[in-house]
Amino acid sequence: MAKDPVQQLMWNLRAKGGNPLPTSSLGRLQKTASAAARIGIGALAGRLRGEEFNIGSLPPEAVARLVETLGELKGVAMKAGQILSYVDGSLSPEARRLLAVLQVMSQPTAFTHIQRIIVEDLGPRGQTLLARLEREPVASASIGQVHRALREDGTRVAVKVRHPGIEEAIRADFKTAAVGTFFANLAVAGANVEGFVAEAEARFLEECDYRLEARRQIRFGEIFAGHASITIPAVHLDVCGPRVLTSTWHDGAGLDAFLGTAAYAAERVRAARALYEFYVGTLYRHGLFNADPHPGNLLFAPDGHVTILDHGCVREFAPDVVVCLARLSRAVRADDARDIQAALLALGVTDPARDFDVTRSILRGFYAPLLEPGRHRVEPDQAISMGQVAKLKKSLLRLRLPGKLMFLFRIRIGLYAVLARMGARLDWIELEEELADPAARD
Repeated sequence: MAKDPVQQLMWNLRAKGGNPLPTSSLGRLQKTASAAARIGIGALAGRLRGEEFNIGSLPPEAVARLVETLGELKGVAMKAGQILSYVDGSLSPEARRLLAVLQVMSQPTAFTHIQRIIVEDLGPRGQTLLARLEREPVASASIGQVHRALREDGTRVAVKVRHPGIEEAIRADFKTAAVGTFFANLAVAGANVEGFVAEAEARFLEECDYRLEARRQIRFGEIFAGHASITIPAVHLDVCGPRVLTSTWHDGAGLDAFLGTAAYAAERVRAARALYEFYVGTLYRHGLFNADPHPGNLLFAPDGHVTILDHGCVREFAPDVVVCLARLSRAVRADDARDIQAALLALGVTDPARDFDVTRSILRGFYAPLLEPGRHRVEPDQAISMGQVAKLKKSLLRLRLPGKLMFLFRIRIGLYAVLARMGARLDWIELEEELADPAARD
């Protein structure tokens, strides 16, 4: 009996585990070019037939090979595949299932390297942890992989260990990206491409610092302590280091499994509200947001309670910036051109009146669920396809937005894609206003 394609892909990734991570610019560029060539050939054939190309038009075998390449590269390349797997509404169900493997699995690091890192970072405490640590990873992500372990007191924990060489790999990716920056500047006169690239590089490199992530996870844990619908796993600081992050283990279902069993609307509403409060509410109330809403970071209980696992990609904003972001949201909803331009100017956009019709269209797309009053779903057509994203990027660059705002758009795009799949009916305007209420801020 033939294996399910997703099971086969997972098996292939695990079987290739232990291969060294490519860390040179040339080595990574060659693998990236090889993966891109597979897409390019399909794109050319599709265009010759008069079709709009997307990865979902590739045969499943080609998508699986692409996933294997991205899983070997990890880092920025794998993150791109993760985003594609849940943001692009144009994907076929089969392509989405195959790409979604990247949310939980890449080619794992050999256990000998995991042992060495744990001992180097934790010393004798690491030896104690290793005595009850499972050799097979439960997940292997773009920056590190997770092993289940049991502490001396019987507490189950998730031990996340950074892939060797991942920091060098990310730096190599962004050296290559500098070439793209040059051509992007030619295509979009006056664009703030350098700011966007610098922001992305800084955020990705921060994800390699597990001590920083531990502090952020503790902060989120403090914010949501005792929350009725959101759990942040507790950090075990005594067994954490620069490359090791240990948290309390939590059971739960992935998004697809939850949606398959959430028979009642109330469960989906509870989960959707929790996600909106976490990804949007913490920005408004605490000037803090987690910029990585991909489904692989989420665990769902049957009643809609959500556990949020990963806190590596986080940005903080000063109170005056948060006020401007709330003002922009209200101005877009009111379709007030003057107030939109004033908010953008306060956020650092140098000429918000330039190409304003395009700017207005972009912003109304990013705030689309908030433009319809009353309780309603986030519709699937409000989740943006990758073709639309490519077109939007060019217009976004014309705005010359400060690089620090880049991940705000990632949140809106990614969160809407997840909410569209959940199908929960909420009054999104009311929820946004509740979360943006100045009286509720720190």
